[in-house]
Amino acid sequence: MDTIPAVVAAAARRFGDAEALVDGAVRMSWRDVGEQAVATAGLFAANGVRPGDRVAICAPNTHHWVIAAFGLFAAGATLVPVNTRFTAAETADILDRTRARALVVVGEFLGRDRLAELRDGGHRVPDFVMTVDPDRPWQPVDHPAPDVVTSPDDVSDILFTSGTTGRSKGAMSAHRQALGVARAWAELGQVTADDRYLVINPFFHSFGYKAGILVCALTGATIVPQATFDARQAAATVRAERVTVMPGPPTIFQTMLDLPGADLSTLRLAVTGAAVVPVPLVERMQREFGTVLTAYGLTEAVVATMCSPDDDATTVATTCGRPAAGFDLALGDQDEILLRGPNVMLGYLDDPQATAQAIDADGWLHTGDVGRVDERGYLTVTDRLKDMYISGGFNVYPAEVEQALARLPGVRESAVVGVPDDRLGEVGKAFVVGTGLSTEDVITHCAGLLANYKVPRQVEFTDELPRNASGKVLKRVLRAAGTRA
Repeated sequence: MDTIPAVVAAAARRFGDAEALVDGAVRMSWRDVGEQAVATAGLFAANGVRPGDRVAICAPNTHHWVIAAFGLFAAGATLVPVNTRFTAAETADILDRTRARALVVVGEFLGRDRLAELRDGGHRVPDFVMTVDPDRPWQPVDHPAPDVVTSPDDVSDILFTSGTTGRSKGAMSAHRQALGVARAWAELGQVTADDRYLVINPFFHSFGYKAGILVCALTGATIVPQATFDARQAAATVRAERVTVMPGPPTIFQTMLDLPGADLSTLRLAVTGAAVVPVPLVERMQREFGTVLTAYGLTEAVVATMCSPDDDATTVATTCGRPAAGFDLALGDQDEILLRGPNVMLGYLDDPQATAQAIDADGWLHTGDVGRVDERGYLTVTDRLKDMYISGGFNVYPAEVEQALARLPGVRESAVVGVPDDRLGEVGKAFVVGTGLSTEDVITHCAGLLANYKVPRQVEFTDELPRNASGKVLKRVLRAAGTRA
C-alpha cells in the first residue's frame, strides 16, 4: 500500500462502517469515503483530468477537502494545495505554474469569494472548476471509476514554499514519501482506529494533510476537521466529539487550558511546535493529556525529527526529538541542519537550479536552519540561516514582503524582520526608507498584494538601513532594534 488510492481503498475495507469523517452534522464512514473517492475520480476524469494532471484545492478544513483530495488521487492526478489566505494574484501564480487542469474552490468563506476574485482580476481559471460550500454537506456523485494505475514513485503532491528570493517553489513528493512520513508520525504518536483526531492545522499545509488526513487513512482514526483557528471552538469540539489526538501551536493549548469549564479529559496526545514551547506549559499538558510531543520538519521533508511519548517535559519543550521517518541528521557549515533519507522531496517544480542548491550531490537537504544535537541525538533548532520567521504558525519570507513594498510609490528601500509577539509568536516589522508615506499606507498596500499573515504589523520609517562593509543590510541589527521598540 504505497499509493494513497490503495491506502484509502484498504481503509474502506478494513474499517468499513467506522466513522472516518465528522464535520459538524456530517458523518461519513470509511466505506462512504472510499466510495465517494472513486466516484469523484470518475467526475474528474469525465471533465478532462488525466493521470499526471495537477488539481488545485483552495478550501478550508472540511470534509469536502478530504473527499476531493482522495478523488483526485484515485484519478491519478497530483494534488496542489492552495493557501486560503492567498490573494487572487498569489493563487493565480500557483495555478499558472502548475498548469492546473482543475480547481476545487470554496464558495464565499470568511467574507471572500475566491473564484470571483480570480475572474475579476482577469486571471486564468482552469477549465474544470468544482465549487464547494462549507455550510452544506458534500453532494454525492455517481461516476464510473477511471481505469488508472498509480505507482508509488508517481508525484502525489506539489506543496509551495517560499525562498529567500521571494519567489515560491513547488516541492514535489511521491506517494511513497507522503505515506512514509505519515506512517512514521502515526507510529510515534501511537495512533490507532480508536482515536479521534481534531485537525486544526490547515489541510493546505503539509502537517494538516500528511500528518493529519493521511495518518487517519493509514490507521482508521476519525478525521475531525476544524475550518478556522479558534480555541473555544476547539475546546467545545474536543468535549462534544471526545477527541483524543490534537496537534496545534502552543498558544491554542494555553488558551484552551485557561478556559473556564473546559473539559479536555478525552485528549491523550497533544503535538505542538512551530514556536517556543515553555517547559511549564508542557508539564501542565502532560498532567492534563498524558502525552505531549514536539517535532521538526519543513515542506521539503515534512517530519524529520520527533520526540517520543516517554520523553520528559524539558526534553519535549527544548528539543525537537530524534530523527524519524528514515532520516539521517547532520550539522553542516555554521551548524546548518542537514537531512538525508527516502522522504526528502523529489525536487522543486521546474527549477533544477534551486533543487541543486537545496539538495547536494550526496543527497543532503540543506534546510537553512541552525541547530545543535545533544549526546542522545536530540535536535534543538537554535536559529535560521534564512531570514524566514514564523507568524501564527505560518512561514513568512521577508524578501517576498520587500518585493511587494518595492511596488509602493515613495518607498526607496525596505527591510522586513520578524519581531516577538505574545499571540502569534512573531510578526513582521518593516523598516522603510522613503518619503510621503504613513504606516497605514504601507500596511494597506501590502494587504492588497499578500496574504494577511505576511502583512507587516509594525512599520518604522528610517533615513537609512544599517549595512556591513559590503553593503549588505544587517538584519540582526534591525531585529534587535525591533525587539527593543
